[in-house]
Amino acid sequence: MPLIRPRSVPFSLLEVVSQGEGLRTEFKRLIHSPAKIARSISAFANTSGGHILIGVDDDRRIVGIRSEKETLEVIDDALRFHIEPAPELDVHVEEYKRRMVLVLTIPESVEKPHFHVEQVLSGTTAAKVAERRVFIREGSHNKAATDDRIVLIQSRREPLKLSFSDRESRLLDYLALHPRITAPEFADQAGIPVAEARRILVSLVRSGAVRLLTEGNSAAYALG
Repeated sequence: MPLIRPRSVPFSLLEVVSQGEGLRTEFKRLIHSPAKIARSISAFANTSGGHILIGVDDDRRIVGIRSEKETLEVIDDALRFHIEPAPELDVHVEEYKRRMVLVLTIPESVEKPHFHVEQVLSGTTAAKVAERRVFIREGSHNKAATDDRIVLIQSRREPLKLSFSDRESRLLDYLALHPRITAPEFADQAGIPVAEARRILVSLVRSGAVRLLTEGNSAAYALG
């Protein structure tokens, strides 16, 4: 199956542009970096899906693109080299006053999380290394997900398995008296590895007993 597919649903350019950028819409005047557009594509696939309009400025002016072929090549490189696994998307061209706008429609993916892959310089060796991050959509911005959020996304691909042992009961008792707890704090209290603590907390999030709180690069859990 090709990475780029033709349009499959009706689309109203002026209606979408008039609503501005948000959780499910992003405007790009132009694109030239496969790694940068890959962040947006993966963020939409990892969240609720949405549209990326290339040829529309941040102030909602429809400026159009100069070359459909060159723009598609950047997108193809983004999918092939900067997102693992590559998500499916629809792509089509809208015209307004002889200006072309390339519309990417990215559905919420059943294969998420999709990792953004980029070659960056190592802070210790100055050599190029592959950096793998998961981006999600928050409001009108793309944000790198915390480890806790990534585990939560991954867990949704499996059936919920939850058991309430003394460990879970003590955790809920603690949260009844304290506003929040982090995965490392719970691991210390329970005497278990952080990965196992995070798995238990994520299961409780999926059950509705607790909720995940994120602020910047930090994550914590509170009663649901």
